[in-house]
Amino acid sequence: MRAFGALFRMLAHGPGGGAGFPLFIVVAALRLLSIPIGLYLIQWNADFFNALQRVDASAAIHQIGVFGIITLVSAARFLAADYLTKRLQIRWRTTLTSVLLDRWLAQHTYWRIEQVGSDTGTDNPDQRIAEDSRIFIEKLTGETLDVITAVVALFTYVPLLWALSNFPLQVALLGIDLVIDHYMVWAAPVYVAISSGITHFLGAPLIKLSIEQQRREADFRFSLARAREYAEPIALAGGVDAERKVFDDRYAGVIGNFRRLINRELILGIFTRPYMQTVLQIPLFLALPAFLAGQVALGGLMQLRSAFQQVVTNLSYFIFSYRDLADLAAAVRRLGLFVGDLEVDRVASATGDERIERRIVGAREPLSWSNLMLSFPGGKRCVKVPDVRLGPGEHIWISGPSGIGKSTLIKALGGLWRRGSGVILVPEDSVIILPQRVYIPIDGPAAAAVYPSVQGFASEVVNASLRALNLEPGALVASDDLPAKGQAMRSRAAVLGSTLSGGEQQRLMLARILLAKPRVAILDEPSGALDEASERHVFATLQSLLPETTFVVVAHHRPPCLVFRHELHLEW
Repeated sequence: MRAFGALFRMLAHGPGGGAGFPLFIVVAALRLLSIPIGLYLIQWNADFFNALQRVDASAAIHQIGVFGIITLVSAARFLAADYLTKRLQIRWRTTLTSVLLDRWLAQHTYWRIEQVGSDTGTDNPDQRIAEDSRIFIEKLTGETLDVITAVVALFTYVPLLWALSNFPLQVALLGIDLVIDHYMVWAAPVYVAISSGITHFLGAPLIKLSIEQQRREADFRFSLARAREYAEPIALAGGVDAERKVFDDRYAGVIGNFRRLINRELILGIFTRPYMQTVLQIPLFLALPAFLAGQVALGGLMQLRSAFQQVVTNLSYFIFSYRDLADLAAAVRRLGLFVGDLEVDRVASATGDERIERRIVGAREPLSWSNLMLSFPGGKRCVKVPDVRLGPGEHIWISGPSGIGKSTLIKALGGLWRRGSGVILVPEDSVIILPQRVYIPIDGPAAAAVYPSVQGFASEVVNASLRALNLEPGALVASDDLPAKGQAMRSRAAVLGSTLSGGEQQRLMLARILLAKPRVAILDEPSGALDEASERHVFATLQSLLPETTFVVVAHHRPPCLVFRHELHLEW
């Protein structure tokens, strides 16, 4: 219930979520309108079948017309409620997705949670945000409205059934004559209560199996997506057989759990399916003694049948909706665990956020750090990083053996790594960091050149920056090679990444600096894939076009054409 309450508060206080509640009330009203329509149908059963019993043709024809009107009204009510329910689902899913994305992205939680892992066993944040949010909203709106309708319907149909079943049942039990007044009213809850207990006993394992199925499906999809992302290294290494084994193992896990899931559904269905099919006929059997005794007419019998069906159907909500309720419970549990993992304080504490102090200073202030010590898990520490203060146009080259913490220092400058001690002062909105691993966004070469800016650049400006680094815009990726609009966007990044050499990808990333013109540019091995001539050209261009930019360059050898005020060699 705590997880459900937390998710509900997200809907209530998230962007646009509050506006969904008036729509929810409208949909609930349309759902409740089915109750008076049901009452009309119950009365129609009495009138129509009594007309048949009297062989009154005109009355029967009139009732057929009445049935047509009731059907039209019922269909219009259903379609309106269904359409508005889906509009409500869109609104609330948008709200929940927005809140989860905000929390996932806040203070680099998306990165840190991958470093510290999950305390609760949740995985695949993409599936939690996309799939579980959808399931939760769909089941929440559907099942909540069904519960409200069922409860109100019971308060309507039970008194009606009481009034209609005004005849007793006389039975002899162990020599005692029992008389049960309004016995059809008492039969309904007893019948449903016993059936509900059996349903829960048979279906309880479905929740755990559903959660496990979601996890295994996500793991299988992730392995396929990862192989697509690393298609070229896999192909060059001849790793098809190894990858196929991974696919087969994970798919076997999917199928194994799915078999357990469908076996449990079969066990549950052995009881629930006959129940669903017989529940509509049970009232006829129960009321048959009164009909045979002449206590009710045929129309009264059919009226009793309809009223009893309505009572039992609404009481049987738990049975009919057990599978949907299991899916809702599984989604709530997964989302609740995921939201717990996103708690910034937990993630921050696990990654040492209480240690290194990173402050944002004015845009024209220098980049500097003092008393800086980087700490690593397991108690291992690198040497103290000497104090540095870099004004406009002043550069620093950082070197050292592999694994000593050069890339970790960049993470600390970017606010990701907080293990250690000391103070880092970073100019506000004036820093761009290019990590060692090249990232190609999904929208094509123009987006790759301006990333992460969300502001548009004129194509002439973008092309000029590319040409300055000896990249011909038209030669990056031919227009025919890019997927057509409407196709999977991921394939754009795949095409671009596979058609560019490592050196071209690095130069494409460096073009971002020429466009952004930052006060500080922090580069991690920015020229490792470039030949000597290209490397000299790149750094000479950066120095020439960005004379006021401060460059922090991590590299194993001294970058050419930059005059470094500081040279920092890290040692254990």
